Amino acid sequence: MKKENWLFEISPKNNLLDVNLKEVWQYKDLLFLFVKRDVITLYKQTILGPLWYLIQPLFTSITFTLIFNNIANISTGIIPSFLFNLAGITVWGYFKSCLNATSDTFRANASIFSKVYFPRVIVPMSIVVSNLVKFGIQLFIFIVFYVFYFYKDSGIMPSKTIILFPVLVLFMAMLGLGLGMIISSMVTKYRDLKFLMDFAVQLLMYVSVVMYPLSLITEKIQEGKIPEFVGSIIKYNPMSQVIESARFMLFNQGNLSVNGFLYTGVFSLATLLIGLIIFNKTEKSFIDTV
Repeated sequence: MKKENWLFEISPKNNLLDVNLKEVWQYKDLLFLFVKRDVITLYKQTILGPLWYLIQPLFTSITFTLIFNNIANISTGIIPSFLFNLAGITVWGYFKSCLNATSDTFRANASIFSKVYFPRVIVPMSIVVSNLVKFGIQLFIFIVFYVFYFYKDSGIMPSKTIILFPVLVLFMAMLGLGLGMIISSMVTKYRDLKFLMDFAVQLLMYVSVVMYPLSLITEKIQEGKIPEFVGSIIKYNPMSQVIESARFMLFNQGNLSVNGFLYTGVFSLATLLIGLIIFNKTEKSFIDTV
């Protein structure tokens, strides 16, 4: 009997780490279609449209400046408080968007997954890519304010390590994608996790040095105002290292820890690999529980 040559053969994955990048590349048009859908349809029927990308970080930065810098008297050194907060919020916003959107992958796309075959990992990957567009717009508005304060002679100056900024973005993408796939896989069985996400992400923001410098934590530990274990949680939070490193690259103020930078990269890669393992395992049977 003559053996037939099939173009595609759909079968369960034997290797949990088998992402099959060749197949993902074959579906690249679908990936770009999902990216287009995420970017265009999100604000398609809104009055302000993409301007919401700018309004959200600007208003949040103003609020943080009033509360944490003017009222709570948190010092940002020579860095203008508004620009300090805008940098943290812009960087944090990309990670937050990736995590929130990818953490609902299976539940939000169950109707598509149950009808059409394609590599499921394309959906969370498309979210990470589409959020780069939003991040790029917010980064542009940050650069506008940066140039304004620069020519205002505020003393800020980018560091030579600014060339490593894309690496930080990669770390955030891997971390957000990995954590998102883990949570998305768990939500298929434990629906309560979805309700806890907003609270957990908000709590994570407060321990990610978004609105204060990392040096403040060291100072408060030495003064005995916060427990040492709380300081350790903040210091070893990979997003704290990302945001602190980003501020150093942008303002040449603060500290860029080589060990912290490497730790963040290893942690992000490990999280992505674990996320892929759990995601691949869940996609085999999630349709029965969603």
